[in-house]
Order: sequence, then structure tokens, then C-alpha cells
Amino acid sequence: MAEAMRSHVGALLKGIDRYNPENLATLERYVDLQAKENTYDLEANLAVLKLYQFNPNYYQTTVTGQILLKALTNLPHTDFALCKCLIDHIHQEEEPILRILNLHELLEMCQFKEFWRVINEDPDLTVGIIGFEDSIRKFVCHVVGITYQTISFASLRENLGNIPDFQVNQWITKYGWRVESDKMIFIANQEENIKTKNITEKISFESVAAIMANAR
Repeated sequence: MAEAMRSHVGALLKGIDRYNPENLATLERYVDLQAKENTYDLEANLAVLKLYQFNPNYYQTTVTGQILLKALTNLPHTDFALCKCLIDHIHQEEEPILRILNLHELLEMCQFKEFWRVINEDPDLTVGIIGFEDSIRKFVCHVVGITYQTISFASLRENLGNIPDFQVNQWITKYGWRVESDKMIFIANQEENIKTKNITEKISFESVAAIMANAR
């Protein structure tokens, strides 16, 4: 249903109708479908938050929370920061928005073990977002892939939320990593990813002449 609504919502977001509060009910329903069907439409979600800015009486905490959680699933892209900028400070201090902002901060600091601890203590926060945990694990694997040359199997499992070994192996296979005999996982030779960059500065004679004239 979410995919079926995508073109209809896209039409609503064109022109002056983008700022018509009468469209909020449709857009909010679309946000809920994204959560339930594991789809994502950043433009539509930003439009909802913008309408809340213009029409504060229509503001819905639950919908805002869904939008922020969906933005987390698209890390490392900057969607979450874009959404956060459209939420005023008063609402950012409310629950559950404050807890979601904390989740983002933990992920940005790569505090993955703490992130999963918070999630396990408050499972109701993300229960309505289908595919949320695997989306976060995809981000964890992205960070591991650009950071480590090798990592222990135990550390990777913890960073992925202490999932069973067979699930850890599925992620290892997905990213083409290799399990060594001593339970270390070879990720990549990061030295091969280092690229040199030549910087060329062009200074015109006229600019040098002006500097020399001022120095007299």
C-alpha cells in the first residue's frame, strides 16, 4: 500500500498543495505505512514536519517519532539531521522524541553496545518500525567496513546486538568478510583504501604584485 501511495503523495507535494494542512491526514497515514511496510520517503516525511512547523496545532508526537526512527534507518545519510532541524526545541525535549535523539547520538558516536542496551531496555520505542534493527546493523557493518582491518567475532557480535552466531555469519557473508581460524574476522586492508590527493595552488602575478606593493 505504501508503494501504491507514493505517486499520489508525490502529486500532493507539488506546488502550493505541499503546504496545505488538509493533506496532513494523508501524509500521516503514509508515514505509518512506511513504518509498517519497511519503505521510506524522505521528501514526504520532511513535508509533514514542515506542515507541523506552519500549523503547530496539528502536531503529532507519534508521527514525528516515526519519522525520526525511519530517518535513523537510513544512516549514514544525513536524513536525521534534516528532520531534527524542523522540530522545535520544546518538542525535542518531549518523550519519546528525546529518547530517539539519544539513540541518534549513540549511533553517531559509534557507541553500538550502549545503543543495543538502550533498545533492549525500551523495546516498545521501535517495535512499530519494521526492519529497524536490521537497518541499524547495516549501518554498523558500514562503519566496521571503513574502520577495521580485522575485528574479533565476539566484538562484531556485540556491535550487532548480541545476535546468534549464525546471524553474525550471515552478515559476514553479506559483506564478503572472512573468518580466520583464530575467530578473528578479516574485513579489508585499509591501507589499500588510502588515496593520495595532489593539491595545486594557482597564484596570479597580479595578486603577488599587490602584496609586495603593500609590504613596502
